Amino acid sequence: MTDNTQSLNSDIAAMAENEFEGVYGRYRITSTDELEVQRYRFALLLCGVAFTAGLGQWLMLGPTWAWLWLLPMSIGLGLALNWIHIYLRPLHQALKLLWALGCLGAVVMAWSIGTDTMLSTVAAQPAWIWAIGPLFAALTGVGFKEFFCFGRPEAIGLTLLIPIALLGHLSGLMSGSIVMGLLGSAALLLLVLALRKFGMDAAADVGDKSVFAYLSNQQANEAL
Repeated sequence: MTDNTQSLNSDIAAMAENEFEGVYGRYRITSTDELEVQRYRFALLLCGVAFTAGLGQWLMLGPTWAWLWLLPMSIGLGLALNWIHIYLRPLHQALKLLWALGCLGAVVMAWSIGTDTMLSTVAAQPAWIWAIGPLFAALTGVGFKEFFCFGRPEAIGLTLLIPIALLGHLSGLMSGSIVMGLLGSAALLLLVLALRKFGMDAAADVGDKSVFAYLSNQQANEAL
């Protein structure tokens, strides 16, 4: 057997390993898919590290400079939403819109009251939650997607704790210590979720590509 034949057989075997049977037919996981999955995981990890570090700095050193962690957190979440695989395009677009609104709200806050007092103002005046809340709503959506697809307990914890904390603060029904405790728990759960994803097969995060193709065809037909 020649080297060329062996190489061809190896390529065929590799392609077969990356082929899967979907609901609407067979599909392949490409190198581009795998790269997007890796980028999604690193972006989610960046978001988790920044969220955890920001809250940790707030608790240990005060809120004055903790706002800086909002920058990598927002960037990480935005990149994660860019590379995440969600079957329902309207839901995907809605999460991106929430992220954009939250980023815009943070910019408005920074311009209106100054960066140094952003977080302390949110703590003292809960109404400002409406400005940055959409950013955390988008993060909650990512947690819901991860739980819906994989059933990870840390994902459902993330999905529940963030809205409970923010609504509890907005309504005044929770003390600041309880709100911080819930957000801190959510941040740690996000970190655990992001780290555990690196042990998963890329195909799991890509999902059933035949469903994506089917939905795209349906939308194209409706547009005609």
